[in-house]
Amino acid sequence: MYPSIQSFIQDYRNESASTQKLLDTLTDESLKLETASGYRTLGHLAWHLIPSGGLLQPTGLKFDAPPEDAEPPASASTIAQTYTKTVESLLEAVQTQWTDAKLQETVNMFGQVWTNGLTLQVFVRHEIHHRGQLTVLMRQAGLPIAGVYGPSKEEWIAMGMDAKA
Repeated sequence: MYPSIQSFIQDYRNESASTQKLLDTLTDESLKLETASGYRTLGHLAWHLIPSGGLLQPTGLKFDAPPEDAEPPASASTIAQTYTKTVESLLEAVQTQWTDAKLQETVNMFGQVWTNGLTLQVFVRHEIHHRGQLTVLMRQAGLPIAGVYGPSKEEWIAMGMDAKA
């Protein structure tokens, strides 16, 4: 759980920067990749990473985001640009609409009582979870992967290191 607005802002700026690096690597063609019939395409998964009102809606936080049921665009650059704008709107909303005390207020989430601070933490972990899925699909699409919590294979090679697959 985040104890302060500043701790969330700092953490989410770092995490969203890692997500942005991956989204910036996508191509229009890669968005069509599907791992199996009936599962999200790479484009749907990338679009799902854009913050929306879903998980945060019960907290009352208001920020500019695409509609929850919006179809993903066919343009990778549109997805990446929308992510940038939505993250900034979310960060501004948290900074202007909430105080540290607001993080201790509770909401009903999935039949449980969560503090707003916990909800923000789950929100960030949700993004991290799907970002991991995105890297697998990107690898399958033959796209280069940006390192997130350490160098990727491509980055190790660029540093002249022996990179294991």
